[in-house]
Formats: sequence, structure tokens, C-alpha cells
Amino acid sequence: MPPRRRLSPADRRAQLLGVAARLFAAQPYDLVLMEEVAEQAGVSRALLYQHFPGKRDLFAALYREVSEQLLAKARFDPADTLVEQLVEGLDAHIEYFAENRNTVLAANRVLAGDLLVQTIMNDELDALRERLLGVLPLADARSREAVSAVVKSWLVFVQVLCVDWLTHETCTRTELRDVCVGALVGALRPLLDDDPAPDWPR
Repeated sequence: MPPRRRLSPADRRAQLLGVAARLFAAQPYDLVLMEEVAEQAGVSRALLYQHFPGKRDLFAALYREVSEQLLAKARFDPADTLVEQLVEGLDAHIEYFAENRNTVLAANRVLAGDLLVQTIMNDELDALRERLLGVLPLADARSREAVSAVVKSWLVFVQVLCVDWLTHETCTRTELRDVCVGALVGALRPLLDDDPAPDWPR
């Protein structure tokens, strides 16, 4: 065990989450042991359990942090085109998914029935939906309601498609991203007065 360092509670929590991020990314969820997290962090199991009562709690805290980081990378700036904004956000998500395959599969497959983990993912999807609605040219409340339903369904489509892609890569990252972009552009065109992506091929 590495020599233990005295850290503030916030710094210790961040350190434990950093160790957890590496371990959950490196191996399937079921193979990650709390004892291994404690050992690699150089702390006792008792101290680890003071911060996180169990492995599911540790994973949920990690995934909430990941969701917040991905949201920060998925900025939606009205100065950019819709396609540019979608590409930026999707590239950030797909890069994380590809580099942390086991973590993403744990959240979407192993812990698919866990209310806390699913709430974290749903909160991120809701935040992304609101940001997208904020940059789209919506004429009125009826238009917003229709587009909101489409964006909500599209985000679920992207989530399912990306998780399936992690288990069987049937296309490149760029192709995966472009399929996602094209799906939203095509779904929005009938609902908006102006083409949301005139530069995107029909």
C-alpha cells in the first residue's frame, strides 16, 4: 500500500474518485473491489467507506462527476451553427465512451435498474435537451413542445446507439457521430420554419 497522505475531506474524495475512475474504466463493474480502490488510494477500507458506503455509491458519485464534465464540454453557443454545436458535444461524449467503455457499460447495462445511476443519466439528458431548445429557432410554445419531444427521443436514441456501438463497433467514430447528427437534423426539419442545418445534406 502506498504511504498514506493527509488530505482534506474534499481532496480525499477527489483522490478516491480518481482511483475509481481508473479501475472502473479498466475492468468490468463486477470485478472492481472496494478493497482494491482503498489499496490503490493508499487508505484503509474504513476510510474509503466513510466517504462511500458501497461500490454502487462510489460508482454513482463518479458517474455524476463524469456527467457534469461532459455537460461542460457540450456547450451550446448560438454563434455557432447547429451542426457545429452537435459535433462538438457528440465528439466529447463519444470520446469519453470509447476511452471508458467499461464505465459506460456498467451505467447502462449492469446498473440499468439502479434508480440513482439512472437519475444521474436522465438529469444529464434533460440538461442537454434544455440547452438544445435554447439555441433552436422556436416560433411558439406549440413548436417548443413538439421539438422538445423530438429532442428527448433523439437523446435516448443516441444513448442506445452509442452503448450498442461500444459492444460491437460496426462503424467509425466519425460515422457514428454523423448518424446521430443526421438523425436530429432530419427529425427537426418538418417542425421548424427555417432549415436548422442548411449546410447538412438532405
